[in-house]
Amino acid sequence: MILEISPDSSLLVRSAAATILYLHIGGGTLGIIAGTTAMIMRKGGQAHRLAGNVFFVSMLIMAIIGAVVSPFLPEPDWVNVVAGCFTFYLVLTAWMTARRKEGTGYFDRGAFSLAVATAMGGIAVGLIGMTTPGSPGTSPFGAALAFGIIAALAAIGDLKMIRRGGISGRPRVSRHLWRMCLALFIAVGSLFGGQPQVFPESIRDTGLLSVPVFAALAALVFWMLRVRFAKRWQVVRLN
Repeated sequence: MILEISPDSSLLVRSAAATILYLHIGGGTLGIIAGTTAMIMRKGGQAHRLAGNVFFVSMLIMAIIGAVVSPFLPEPDWVNVVAGCFTFYLVLTAWMTARRKEGTGYFDRGAFSLAVATAMGGIAVGLIGMTTPGSPGTSPFGAALAFGIIAALAAIGDLKMIRRGGISGRPRVSRHLWRMCLALFIAVGSLFGGQPQVFPESIRDTGLLSVPVFAALAALVFWMLRVRFAKRWQVVRLN
């Protein structure tokens, strides 16, 4: 996300734009650090919970700013709106899965509605963008479409959980981990893959910026396989 402010703008406007931009970048950067820390720490331990809480707050800040500000850019970035809404949904539901008691309530119904809205928005933005003549390529709109499809799958999972009255044990751990890991992957991809200009050109030319992205994806796959096949995750307590 790049904010373009006219040189003739007042000091207040320039200061507000700079604050928003720094909060967005700072939230994402801190989220990546905290998310990586939570991933390597012992699950359920004090360090893991602390890092998870920092990840939760910083990622919400990044996602909210990205989703709210993007429509008002000189060229509205609706793909970023979808990404922000989806990341907000992932982090919020993952954190609440670990913190709440078992069962369902109004929060779960609201989260399901947000997932449905994000899915519809992502699919619409993706399809419209890829079929509009003169659009700047299919890559960003393909990402919006992917977000929409994954959000639809998450909404289906939410609906099943609500109809069952909640989840526990391995499914609960899996729900928490895949959502946190996917949110971390989005943040890493947004920084290293979506904003290469913030890194020195000497690094950009080496291909090293793709390493953190693949590492985040590998971590997501690793934890899903570990939860699926390790017996101890059947009885782990998240909170």
